[in-house]
Amino acid sequence: MSPAISASTRVTTYDALVAQARAGEFGPDPAALRIAVAFTTRQAVRHDGRGTGYRNEVLSLRLAEAVGSCAVEPGALPDSAVEDCVGADVARLLEHPLPPVHVAALDAYLMHVAPHTPDNGARPVPLAAGTSLEKSRARARAVVELLDLPPGATVLVVGVVNSLLEALRARGLGYVPCDLKGGVTEWDEPVVIDALAEAGRCDALLVSGMALGNGTFEPLREHALRRGKQLVTFAQTGSAVLPRFLGHGVSAVCAEPYPFFWLDGGPGTVHRYRAGTPGGAR
Repeated sequence: MSPAISASTRVTTYDALVAQARAGEFGPDPAALRIAVAFTTRQAVRHDGRGTGYRNEVLSLRLAEAVGSCAVEPGALPDSAVEDCVGADVARLLEHPLPPVHVAALDAYLMHVAPHTPDNGARPVPLAAGTSLEKSRARARAVVELLDLPPGATVLVVGVVNSLLEALRARGLGYVPCDLKGGVTEWDEPVVIDALAEAGRCDALLVSGMALGNGTFEPLREHALRRGKQLVTFAQTGSAVLPRFLGHGVSAVCAEPYPFFWLDGGPGTVHRYRAGTPGGAR
């Protein structure tokens, strides 16, 4: 197992992780590393056979061979953010006032230090080539398989993805869909807004990595840790960040670094991690 993600260097809070990265405790000095490319990806999708669609916007930062990402609400990121990032050193970006910038910078740095490889605890899961819906459903199955729950259990889903809800239904699991945008699911189920208010009545939590960027991750992690509940994350945002919390409120991670499944119809890979197994994965 790489010393970069050994138990001694995992941390208990997001702020502590940022502080350790800024101090160079994971290896390279972040002040000596510069972001070569900064870009945003904007997408709108409506899968065949689905009655509703959605939009994505993601800030991504290129550091050497690594790309770190943070999703944002469409239109929320100022155009100046990309200019702030390109050519900047990672240490400065870890102190940036915009949370999506420091999340993407931390993700790029940790991906550079410890990429998603078996030596670092990751277990690859191939996604076959296919349509956007086929790949969405394949990704959803890979995520939901990380939940160890009996039929009839209820899962709080933070960050509504209809394919994930489908996969939970196929497992006989109930769910409470939650998203800051509210609204309804594909099946006209109401989407709640306050995740923490609903967490108490759920047996496990399934949380988008986007929670890192909007500030809702830490309360959910603390709830899972206090209550002894499973918290599984599906991480396009912070795919290299969230494995650091395995055993500290996070039970498993399905990490999906850039490029994401919705960008390409060809084969792809997601990387799964589990707490409590060699290297943090199974």
